[in-house]
Amino acid sequence: MMRTTILPTLALGGLLVAAAATADAQTAPNRGLTAVQGIRVGHYTMPGRPTGCTVVLTSADTVGSVDVRGGGPATKETDLLNPANMVHVVHAISLSGGSAFGLDAATGVMQYLEERGVGFDTRVARVPIVPAASLFDLAFGGDAKIRPNAECGYKAAGAASDGPVAEGNVGAGAGATVGKLAGMARAMKGGIGSSAIVLPNGLVVAALVAVNAVGDVIDPDSGRVIAGVRTPDGKALADARVLLRNPPAPAPAAAPAAPGPRAGQNTTIGVVATNARLTKAQAQKMAQMAHDGYARAINPVHMPADGDAIFSLATGRLEGEFNIATIGALAADAMAAAIVRAARQAEASQGVPAARDLGR
Repeated sequence: MMRTTILPTLALGGLLVAAAATADAQTAPNRGLTAVQGIRVGHYTMPGRPTGCTVVLTSADTVGSVDVRGGGPATKETDLLNPANMVHVVHAISLSGGSAFGLDAATGVMQYLEERGVGFDTRVARVPIVPAASLFDLAFGGDAKIRPNAECGYKAAGAASDGPVAEGNVGAGAGATVGKLAGMARAMKGGIGSSAIVLPNGLVVAALVAVNAVGDVIDPDSGRVIAGVRTPDGKALADARVLLRNPPAPAPAAAPAAPGPRAGQNTTIGVVATNARLTKAQAQKMAQMAHDGYARAINPVHMPADGDAIFSLATGRLEGEFNIATIGALAADAMAAAIVRAARQAEASQGVPAARDLGR
C-alpha cells in the first residue's frame, strides 16, 4: 500500500507553500544534499580513531557564502565569502573533525581539484576555492594525534558522488557527540545528517550537517528531545532545558568546580544548497536564515563554547526568479530535519550511546 507523507507547510506572504509531498519512503529514499543537481558529497572516516572528513563538491558557477554564529569557530576562507569581497564561486566545502588541525583537510581537497583543472583562474594557476570548518572531537575515542589531514580531504573528495548521502557515524560526524552540558560522561552520539525539500515548481533546498553540540537535539515537530544530556544513571534523557532552569546547588568552596564547556569544543557545522540562482548576498542571507534550523533543533545553541557555522551554495541550474525569503525559510526547515536525522542515524561508539539505544 502506498503511504503519503506531507512535510510541514510554510505560511509565506499569506500563501501556503507545500514543503514536499513524497510517495512511499521505500521507493523515494532521502537523498539529502545531493538532491540539488550538480552537488556531490563524499566522506572519509579515518582508521584508528573515530574522526574524518566530509567534502561537498560543486558544479561550475556555484555561488557560495557563509554565516558563522558560534563563539569559538575553526574555519578557513570565510572572509572570502563575504559579499563585499571579490570571488563569488565556490568549488568545494570541506567539513572535518580534528579541531583546527582538521582544517588541513581542505588542502587535500584543493589538490584533488587542481589535478582536474578546477579553480579560480589567476592566469598562472587555477586556485580551487575550498572554504572549510572543523569540529572538536580530539577527546573522543583514542589518540588525539589521529586527526583529519590533507590525505583525508583528498580521499573524501575522491569518494564524492551524487547518490544518497551517507549519514550517521561517517566523515566529519564520526567523532561527533551531543548533550555535553553535564560533561562527556552523560553525553550521547551525534553524527552526519542530511535532508532535502523539493517543491512542485522544481525548487530544491537541501542541508547537510555534522552535529557536535553541547546542547540537546530536539524534534521541532514534537518538542521531544531525541538525544542529549542523560540522567546520572545514563538510562534516560535529563532535558537540557530543565537543567538550565534548575542549576545544581553551588559546590562547597573547597570542592573543585565542575569543568564547563570550552570554546570551540562543541560545534555544529553544515551546508545548505539550492538549485535556484542567487547572488552572493542572497546566498549569505540563506545561510543566515538556515541558522534558525539550528535554533529549532538544538538547545542550547550558538553558545560561547560553540563554533557553529553554515555554508551556503546556489548552483543556479533552475530557471526563473525565486523569493529569497522562501528559500531561506525552506533552508531552516531542511537544516532542522538534517539535525534530527543526524541524531537518529548515529550509532553508539566508544561506549557513548545513540538515540536509538534510548528508543528515540
